[in-house]
Amino acid sequence: MATYIVGDIQGCCDELQQLLNVANFMPEKDELWITGDLVARGPKSLETLRFVKNLGSSAKVILGNHDLHLLAIWQGIHQAKENDKLTPLLSAHDCDELLEWLRHQPLLLRHPEFDFVMVHAGISPQWTIKQAEQFALEVESQLHNNQFKSLLQKMYGNHPNSWSEKLVGDERQRFIINAFTRMRYCFLDGSLEFKNKLGPAETDPSIMKPWFEIDSLDTSSPILFGHWAALLGNVDKEGLYALDTGCVWGNSLTMLRWQDKKTFSLACPVHSQ
Repeated sequence: MATYIVGDIQGCCDELQQLLNVANFMPEKDELWITGDLVARGPKSLETLRFVKNLGSSAKVILGNHDLHLLAIWQGIHQAKENDKLTPLLSAHDCDELLEWLRHQPLLLRHPEFDFVMVHAGISPQWTIKQAEQFALEVESQLHNNQFKSLLQKMYGNHPNSWSEKLVGDERQRFIINAFTRMRYCFLDGSLEFKNKLGPAETDPSIMKPWFEIDSLDTSSPILFGHWAALLGNVDKEGLYALDTGCVWGNSLTMLRWQDKKTFSLACPVHSQ
């Protein structure tokens, strides 16, 4: 059995299937781990959700910021934007079934054998990995129960941007969601910065650093993540694997086979304007 980990798909279903064929992925014996952001901006979000859901237990999925935003749109909290190309999904006969499945996915997964941890954006340097697992479960318990709409309504916003065990309620849940699904940079004290989407070479390291370069980061387990297309998969830190290489922006879709660390990559056409 092989374990494959693929970066942000964002509705690029054709490219995903092509890449799986290149890697000779066999769902009856292999596993596909997906770093979140299955949907939005690519042309086939509906087909992506159907395909991944139909993989059953062969697919291991976590939620990204676009996935959570889709759930908020589904619940009438926000309106869909035209460039997210979500109309076919939202009007599909199986929309409710697909999005009920989606909202029951986690924010963090740890591989039971290889001990790597997969998240969408990252793990706050103010947490240990063990804490991150606990905090993910806190939010997941809210997202998976019947009051999930309240969580989706209150998750938007950039504050608080620094962790404290004293955080409670909406502020605590918002920080946890932001760290797992939106984080790229941190200020040097480990607090989150949300505006900068540039690559590290274009950013002043005396002001902020990529979250994975903050000294307090717990690297006791390998961490696999997506979300940050500007990295193009380049992370010069042992045990860190960046897998979003900007397929929807016309770069490539990237997948890692864990057992031998072989990388599979497929050049992609531009889907998002």
